[in-house]
Amino acid sequence: MKLKPTLLALLAAAATGTALAEPAVIFDMGGKFDKSFNEAGYRGAERWKKETGKSYMEFEISNPTQREQAIRRMAERGADPIVGIGFSQGSAIEKVAKDFPKIKFVIIDSVVDLPNVQSIVFKEHEGSFLVGMMAAIASKSAKVGFVGGMDIPLIRKFQCGYEQGAKYANPKVTVTANMTGTTPQAWNDPARGAELAKAQFAAGVDVIFAAAGGTGLGVYQAAKDAGKLAIGVDSNQNHLQPGTMLTSMAKGVDVAVYTAFKGVTPGMTSLGLKEGAVEASLDQHNAKLVTPEMKKRIDQAKADIVAGKIKVIDYMANNACK
Repeated sequence: MKLKPTLLALLAAAATGTALAEPAVIFDMGGKFDKSFNEAGYRGAERWKKETGKSYMEFEISNPTQREQAIRRMAERGADPIVGIGFSQGSAIEKVAKDFPKIKFVIIDSVVDLPNVQSIVFKEHEGSFLVGMMAAIASKSAKVGFVGGMDIPLIRKFQCGYEQGAKYANPKVTVTANMTGTTPQAWNDPARGAELAKAQFAAGVDVIFAAAGGTGLGVYQAAKDAGKLAIGVDSNQNHLQPGTMLTSMAKGVDVAVYTAFKGVTPGMTSLGLKEGAVEASLDQHNAKLVTPEMKKRIDQAKADIVAGKIKVIDYMANNACK
């Protein structure tokens, strides 16, 4: 994922000092090699490690009860800053940050209003709008699909943006949507992802956007097996199934972690298309699937969103997709 310099500059501008202690990152359910959200954070941490020659602490959550324990353990060991990957760590970050006011914390994809916490959130609805457009343009059946992970407002935000983009590109398109589950296990269930995808394909859908962490791997495999198209999420996943992946709605989690390790200023940072923080990934792996006309329409829509000519509804701000 190639991010505009403005994203790095914006996050760097928020950093008022360099962390002297060893930083730490807590990966959430699905693990640091989920080929999605967590792995993007891992790449950011590794980039910092390579550039500085310093080490960092890490922990991979395997069940919800470990979140607060892991964050607290890092704080007790003097880690600074401590970065929590994913909205699910918000409450744990809030509890521990209150107990360790001199340590700086970062929460990605959630907001914690404390003087020693920086909250980094993304405008996923904007990037999802673009991949929704691509899905509708590429679809031969005018039927596109969405497979979400855990049924939470954040994933509804992806779905809402996707539906808006699809219908903007083709008002006659229909969108079929399924959520994998209501527990954190929904992020790491490729078998269930494949099952949902197969059912959608059987109903005539020919492009599916998976916003489901590791569960999405099952969707991508099902698309390949069925000769259909899939859309990745969080990281650029185009390389996972070349020729099957239409694009990926990538977001700059890697840059967020990398910059947090360099320094933190508390407050909220919201990043979208304007900052180059979300995008519809284009590379050699999907070049044959993206026509010049499709790219032209996507580029125009992107410019119009940044300029405010296209207003993309944020599900989390409206608690509805309207």
